Amino acid sequence: MTPREASEKSEAICRLAPVIPVLVVHDPAHARPLAEALVCGGLPALEVTLRTPAALEVIAEMAQVEGGTVGAGTLLSPEDVSRAIDAGARFGVSPGVTDRLLDAAEAADLPMLPGIATAGEAMRLLDRGYTVAKFFPAEANGGASALKAIGAPLPRIRFCPTGGVSLKNAPDYLGLSNTLCVGGSWVAPKDRVEAGDWDAIADLAREAARLPA
Repeated sequence: MTPREASEKSEAICRLAPVIPVLVVHDPAHARPLAEALVCGGLPALEVTLRTPAALEVIAEMAQVEGGTVGAGTLLSPEDVSRAIDAGARFGVSPGVTDRLLDAAEAADLPMLPGIATAGEAMRLLDRGYTVAKFFPAEANGGASALKAIGAPLPRIRFCPTGGVSLKNAPDYLGLSNTLCVGGSWVAPKDRVEAGDWDAIADLAREAARLPA
């Protein structure tokens, strides 16, 4: 997969809904009902972060949910890419960028949302042929105003800002011409997941899905 093809596929995934849920799931038993609730609420693209021992099993369970597109987040190495694909991930997300990571994703035909925080990092992605990236950590790096400033000289690259994004500030990002969607964890609060309150999570997903993209 070329960087251009990867970016085209990543953009299509980002355009599925205004929000990609960022999920840290500890119990595989929660995987399928959580994915079903989010998809039912209108958020079909799901990022499962590789931050728990259960993450790969969670991806495998969520990959079986009809209507969902499950990706793996916190990819740091070629080995992470291989494990994510074996589990059923259809896209990858990383907090930063290395050539080894992108080489592995391209060789494995895994669309990526590679993370960047500066204009220089965005320019290096553009040099490689990528036109879609993750802006991370969004709020810590200046929020929507910083992303708008990056977009002025670099209009070819578009973003999914993640990190500190909430229902309250998501519209600030989504109103920017260089934002495709946002990533956020607020649609799957830990207490609601642990309680198995899937109706409440579906309601949060519906609220997020109504955000203007």
